[in-house]
Amino acid sequence: MTVQLSSPAGMLAPAPYHHVSVATGSRFVEVAGQVAHGADGVPADLAGQVALALHNTAVGLAGAGASFADVTRLRFFVTEWSVDQMDSFMAGVLAVAGELGIPSPMPPASLIGVEILFEPGVRVEVEASAVVG
Repeated sequence: MTVQLSSPAGMLAPAPYHHVSVATGSRFVEVAGQVAHGADGVPADLAGQVALALHNTAVGLAGAGASFADVTRLRFFVTEWSVDQMDSFMAGVLAVAGELGIPSPMPPASLIGVEILFEPGVRVEVEASAVVG
């Protein structure tokens, strides 16, 4: 295994992500911000956008010979963010976690509220960092 995830005692718990990742390997993979563009356009709901953005992230990882098992860090950028949307956000993650092999808890992750992304209607962008052996 090239990535070991942990949450040392004394760190915020429970959290839907690990606080620390330690990776060994020979290739560092960065997947640029992926959004919820699909064959049917952009889903209107937050959960749908999170799920599709993660799916598109998985495609980018696979193109580099990686998977979510190799991910050391995730960054989520969400427009119009408020904490009362966490259930909808997590519903999007859980909708694809099994299919995409996203570990639970997730790798270290940040959820960053932003005013706007590059295109109207796009509410979620996901960046991933990974290390493969």
